[in-house]
Amino acid sequence: MTDRVPASGTVHWVGAGLSTGSGLAALCDTAERVRLWHRTGDRAAAALAGLGLTGRVEPRAFTLPALADELAPGDVVVSMLPAPGHAGLLSACVGARAHFACSSYVSPEVLDQVPAAEAAGLVVLTEAGLDPGIDHLFAHSLIGRARTEIGADTPASYRLTSYCGGVPAVPNDFRYRFSWAPLGVLNALRSPARYLEDGAAITAERPWEATRPHVLDGETFEAYPNRDSIPFIDQYGLPGAWTPRTFVRGTLRLDGWLKAWEPVFEELKAGDDERIAALARELAEAYPTTDADRDRVVLSVSLEVETGPDRTWTGGYLLDLVGDAEESAMARCVSRPLALGVRHILDGGVPSGLNRSAETAERSDRWLAELAGEGLDFSLRLGQ
Repeated sequence: MTDRVPASGTVHWVGAGLSTGSGLAALCDTAERVRLWHRTGDRAAAALAGLGLTGRVEPRAFTLPALADELAPGDVVVSMLPAPGHAGLLSACVGARAHFACSSYVSPEVLDQVPAAEAAGLVVLTEAGLDPGIDHLFAHSLIGRARTEIGADTPASYRLTSYCGGVPAVPNDFRYRFSWAPLGVLNALRSPARYLEDGAAITAERPWEATRPHVLDGETFEAYPNRDSIPFIDQYGLPGAWTPRTFVRGTLRLDGWLKAWEPVFEELKAGDDERIAALARELAEAYPTTDADRDRVVLSVSLEVETGPDRTWTGGYLLDLVGDAEESAMARCVSRPLALGVRHILDGGVPSGLNRSAETAERSDRWLAELAGEGLDFSLRLGQ
């Protein structure tokens, strides 16, 4: 295997959308040079002014050829582009022997390039934001604690749930504010979800139809599954002696969301791409996010492991954060863990090849301790 390419100390942050927040500023304290690539140089400069980073980060006008011309071996490219843009950036990284990081799920197009990146000694860090990202850290940490207490070879059954949502801090009639592209929100609801419940694999063709109440600290939310949860059983390295009874990763919404969105669901059932795109534009105009609005991010990961009729180990993490005038909760929760991952690429702490967040209980606990030290608040509850 090719030795890992040493990091050069230069970071290229590509995109300055809703999820670019204080993580970019944090990188300025560890990277030797940081560049922000945006649609135009002026827009990059304006974004830096808004973040208070003028003079600390170099603005650049983004095109893929322009970025490729400035890449050097060991540089780190951070993609904040929509998921379809990651593959092109990774290709440029492989060509220039630069490392790559993003907060998105691994796409087939990215996965296809991982062997070439690994052969070149490059890090491909993915799923290192909020969800996916912090949720992985919480899950690995809980599984590691349960494994230590119970033993990986002890027969047991378990229930793992992981729910995350960006919601308005002050509820509105729509029970939602868009914290990412409206079309992406709608298309996610159009994708089937697969999960385990009572030991059986279930597919929800329309995820919202599987919505159910979910109570956290006495507050009732609505939760529904998304994507395919089942592959994460292997990704999280759960012991083979433990039998999954429930395993679901999904989305949290405010109580009343299901009722408020009934007209939207009727449109989604029709499945017309052109109409859905138009609906996304209409919803963005009808429910704009203003400077006065404050968002709220809630992430809950819980694990129950039963080893006998009256013997159950339980643990859970809860993150509940409200944005402020300086930064949205979503931007903080996405950009901070991503920046942390980039810092560990810079210091050699992330191995070459594909990495999804921290991937082990030990590394997850370290990353969580670092995030807590930087002011990202969350709580851990353990019981027997």
